[in-house]
Amino acid sequence: MKLNLLLLLIVMGLVNFSAAKELPDAPSAIPATGGLMIESAIPVPKNRVEPVKTVDAKFLTLAVISTGSTFADSYTTLFARENWLAGKTGVCNQEVESAYLYGTHPTVGRTYAVAAAKSSVSILASYYLRKHHSKLWSLPMVVNSAFSLQGVTQNMIVCN
Repeated sequence: MKLNLLLLLIVMGLVNFSAAKELPDAPSAIPATGGLMIESAIPVPKNRVEPVKTVDAKFLTLAVISTGSTFADSYTTLFARENWLAGKTGVCNQEVESAYLYGTHPTVGRTYAVAAAKSSVSILASYYLRKHHSKLWSLPMVVNSAFSLQGVTQNMIVCN
């Protein structure tokens, strides 16, 4: 019991000394100097994100490429419909790869509505990411362009 009480007193004493050491000096404890004190202002760099123009030439260029490739994919998808309406055999006459989007025998309106939706979603996603300073802001438009250009290539090889 005596040992515990002694340790408690030692710890309490050390806590008081360490707390007093961290406190700042009182203004009256600082010795006054007779001269004039001048402070120089040093600019402190701020950790602010520079404002970036959300829609600039790079954004617009990627948007045009993404939209163009999406509509080219939709245009070449219509080759399957044309082959089906003409009764051709031996070439593609129905949509196979993206039938869940376009349907088996896509109509013109549905094909271009899908293209407009895909393009709009990728542009809006890129705009949102760019506005919130993400480094991956171009990814939605690049992915949309890649998938669309793959579709154009596939349609040109198989359906034409």
